[in-house]
Amino acid sequence: MWQGILNRIPQSRMPHQSFELRRLSSPDQNNPPLVGTYTPAGEDGHVSSAIDRETEASGSPADAEARIIFINKQQPANTKFVNNRISTAKYSIIRFVPLFLFEQFRRWANIFFLMIALLQQIPDVSPTGRYTTLVPLIFILTVSAVKEIIEDIKRHRADDETNYRRVEVLRTNTWVSIRWLNVAVGDIVRVYNNNFFPADLVLISSSEPKGISFIETANLDGETNLKIRQALPTTSYITTTSELIDLTGTIECEPPNRHLYEFNGILKKTNDSPQPLRPDQILLRGAMLRNTSWVYGIVIYTGHETKLMRNATKAPLKRSSIDKLTNYQILLLFVILIIMCTICTLGNTFWTNRHQDTDWYIGLNDISHNVAYNLLTFVILFNNLVPISLQVTLEVVRFIQAIFINMDKEMYYEETDTPAMARTSNLNEELGQVKYIFSDKTGTLTRNVMEFKKCTVGADIYETHDTPDESLLIEHIKEGHANADLLKELLTLLSVCHTVIPEKMPDGQYVYHAASPDERALVYGACKFGYVFESRTPEYVEINACGKLERYEVLNVIEFTSARKRMSVIIKDSDGKIKLYCKGADTVIYERLSNYNQRYKDVLLHHLELFATEGLRTLCCAYTELDEEFYTEWVRIYHRSACVLVDREENIDEAANLIEKNLILIGATAIEDKLQDQVPETIAALLKADINVWVLTGDKQETAINIGYSSKLMVHGTPMIILNEDSLDNARESILRHNSDLGENLEKQNDIALVVDGKTLKYALSCDLRSDFLKLCVSCKVVICCRVSPMQKAEVVEYVTKHTKSVTLAIGDGANDVAMIQKAHVGVGISGVEGLQAACASDYSIAQFRFLLRLLLVHGAWNYTRMCKLILYSFYKNICLYVIELWFAIYSGWSGQVLFERWTIGLYNVLFTALPPLAIGLFDRTYNAEVMMAYPKLYKPSQSGKLYTIKIFWYWVFNGMIHSALLFWLPLLMCDHDILWMSGKEGGYLALGNSVYTYVVIAVCLKAGLVTTSWCWPTHCAIWGSILLWFLFILVYSNFWPVIPVGVVMTGMHIILFSSVVFWLGLFLIPIITMIPDFAIRVFQDSTRKPIPELDTSRDSKNSLSETARLLKNVRSVFLRRNNTRVDLEMSHGYAFSQEEGGSVSQSDVIRVYDTNAPKPSGN
Repeated sequence: MWQGILNRIPQSRMPHQSFELRRLSSPDQNNPPLVGTYTPAGEDGHVSSAIDRETEASGSPADAEARIIFINKQQPANTKFVNNRISTAKYSIIRFVPLFLFEQFRRWANIFFLMIALLQQIPDVSPTGRYTTLVPLIFILTVSAVKEIIEDIKRHRADDETNYRRVEVLRTNTWVSIRWLNVAVGDIVRVYNNNFFPADLVLISSSEPKGISFIETANLDGETNLKIRQALPTTSYITTTSELIDLTGTIECEPPNRHLYEFNGILKKTNDSPQPLRPDQILLRGAMLRNTSWVYGIVIYTGHETKLMRNATKAPLKRSSIDKLTNYQILLLFVILIIMCTICTLGNTFWTNRHQDTDWYIGLNDISHNVAYNLLTFVILFNNLVPISLQVTLEVVRFIQAIFINMDKEMYYEETDTPAMARTSNLNEELGQVKYIFSDKTGTLTRNVMEFKKCTVGADIYETHDTPDESLLIEHIKEGHANADLLKELLTLLSVCHTVIPEKMPDGQYVYHAASPDERALVYGACKFGYVFESRTPEYVEINACGKLERYEVLNVIEFTSARKRMSVIIKDSDGKIKLYCKGADTVIYERLSNYNQRYKDVLLHHLELFATEGLRTLCCAYTELDEEFYTEWVRIYHRSACVLVDREENIDEAANLIEKNLILIGATAIEDKLQDQVPETIAALLKADINVWVLTGDKQETAINIGYSSKLMVHGTPMIILNEDSLDNARESILRHNSDLGENLEKQNDIALVVDGKTLKYALSCDLRSDFLKLCVSCKVVICCRVSPMQKAEVVEYVTKHTKSVTLAIGDGANDVAMIQKAHVGVGISGVEGLQAACASDYSIAQFRFLLRLLLVHGAWNYTRMCKLILYSFYKNICLYVIELWFAIYSGWSGQVLFERWTIGLYNVLFTALPPLAIGLFDRTYNAEVMMAYPKLYKPSQSGKLYTIKIFWYWVFNGMIHSALLFWLPLLMCDHDILWMSGKEGGYLALGNSVYTYVVIAVCLKAGLVTTSWCWPTHCAIWGSILLWFLFILVYSNFWPVIPVGVVMTGMHIILFSSVVFWLGLFLIPIITMIPDFAIRVFQDSTRKPIPELDTSRDSKNSLSETARLLKNVRSVFLRRNNTRVDLEMSHGYAFSQEEGGSVSQSDVIRVYDTNAPKPSGN
């Protein structure tokens, strides 16, 4: 048997055979060094990890010269490198003015007001003065500029938190602590454990054997497992400062580029041969050093030339949907204004032609008859129809709304002293319209902490306790329970079947370093039962088994891969017995079990399903005892398989299958990937609010699906479509087939989960397949994209936004989330343990995912409702007053004569009607926060945008027109017979004008009260105070002249008005008559509104499936073709395991170089 297998392994693939390698060009040759065609990883069919996948190129490195860096030497003066300061702010001192003006004058209103302000400077054109528009416009721009400056200062301060971090740099042969922003290319830095790298570094050496170091890239790609980097052998021996000082030479590398995980370089030590540098020696900015006391590295890229920042985009200038719609509606108002001006101009022409001969005493022959001149006069007269005050009101309201978000105690995270922060206020109302949420996994939904929770052996489930003696497991071992032998084997397996490195701390406790967070959790789990892993050497491991020291010789490690879904260790115990311990997915373990005495197989599967329903990550454990002769023969096979050059993994897998058989089932373990607080409840509420939640992560498929279950994003039994395709044709066939299976339910939300990996996503987002893929996505209730790069996350967000025309929100905590945060309508950053990169680039930052619920359902819904009412009310109140000038033109010969005093017109929006919209925008609410959180369905009206549509806009316009007509003609009829006083005096046109003005102020304030849902003391002050303010103004302004040379025509106006009984009668009747129809409509709307319990229909139907869902559930097999049935079975049993694959150093090589009994170098 053995000889047959040996013969199948090709001898031509042995390492002694010669083969051609692509030669790396030397810098002294004709061809430019290190410059060539870039080939993305994974084209050879190898299933790469997210960290190996390349982002899209934006230019080849060949377009620039190679970079040469001198080691321990001043860089040449003619070589300029960027500094290490980074900025995610929108503005700089130089860019502020042009960018700010561009942002402001994207609004049609501001362009219009600028035009009016310029026209008013033409002599004798403006009937309202030269500065009545210019001054408010300057005020508006000033307020907006101050707000933008304040918000951008916050971004600069957040950037400073990163720029002002400290790191040790070797300067003049001594270690100096400097700020990150002062780090320069060529500096040698020393980074300690659990610290971020300040720039892109080439690894020189580390505290670990052979220059090995562990890095965490969750901040870059979202993967939870650690990556291994290893220094070149020519520098890995350097462990002291003196040795580091003696290091001289150059590093030649490619110019800065955005290829995140590709690198080519050459290290040329003085008097030594050149050595190639690969990604295995690169430590990227944004990654964190883990499980390594220290590393030495030399800086090659700094600041915005680092690969991380090269993948970042500039902070976009985002605008809310309401802003865009308002911009459009201002154009409509402008059309109305032009129509009014045209009517008045034509009316002026006809009236003048008719009366210039008969009414010669008016002097009509002396007036210009230029139509364009008259048109400009009327444009200026009616310009206030477009509310100039609206812009400043919006800016003030948004700014204060942002303060409310910042001060919300319910979104304050006491543990880290982190409040919520609105980094921009322009999108407050956009929070109330979110339809799709794109969430990162690691650090956003999870804490990136694995914890051993329980295990099962035989028919029993064992949980951990504070001490081993309290646990049922140890009790069963001591009592000689039927499970006792298997329990010992399980604890031994957990203690030895791994690649963990132990480190004994000064207090006697052990800290475990592992590339796999799952393995670390399993080893800590064994500790809780009294089996403590104490030391590792290249030959053996030692464990303390409940006080007894046991040593096991490690013979072989058969590593975990995604294809194998298992890991095995072959050990020899103190009695000379050779055993194989294996852990992995239940499907691969079960098919390798022996047929002898496996009576608990079905019980274990039931336990696995129970664990999976709790969202736990499961692994099955088994072992077998090996015959020594059998093992010796197998070693020969395995060694030869490991030495072939082609199809090595397949040969190793085939050799492993020879020994990983006839296993005895031990049991299973359950690990919790700890979620952040209240994540399941938050997602459940978001789904009730009809918000689609997608998970975009760089982590593995099994881990992502497991989190989907544990976070209650999907439940066990949900039909699942899994797309794992390796070519464009296969991806097209699969997507089109699934679309066909959905039939008429395509593009309707169905109770289906879609899982797609990064490689398939690359094909699915190609031009010819994108539309079909997005149709499939929006047809699914849950979408999980795993093993995706940062740019792929951004592409998904961008294309879904365009396809659905819906408001999108992206939330994440790491640098790998910045691109999608900036692509979404609203970006939310988690101020978590992964640094502040995402928070700095976000529009809003929160400390925990659960706070997102309150941010949307409370602040978002409130702000949307408030802003809709504020904008519509602002249009309404301006129409109410300024259209009256049109009605008055009928009686003034279309002359452009104003009915009101000039400064009262200007102060209408500034004083007398400024407070009601502010009160509406800040304090109005349909329901209180507790009700909004308890009934997520209340989010639906704001989400659907029903409160601010073209139809509603025209309703308010016509409402304002009708009110303006009533408020003009009713007082006119009241004065029809000129009887305002018993004396028979008439008081002039201003008596009518100020009466109308008074009634308008009262009517629009009453209208504000009518549309206000929640009254509080600021609302009362705003509405009644505005009315009172007008009366006080009349009293004061009527007495200005001659003490103050302003408002001569208003002299004594308070006596004229307040002495008229007709005025007071109209004061009580006219505003009330005007408001009666509106009041009736409001009563009807309130009487037909559904009670709150009826709105929350999801509570009644959450346990029942729709007819469509039931049909889809019955055809579950349709969506589980190919090999997906096996995958779904593993997912239903909770299988998940994270570990780096295909790294620069294999796990078995790592453990062979470690001797934890030997002291580590200090690095000094």
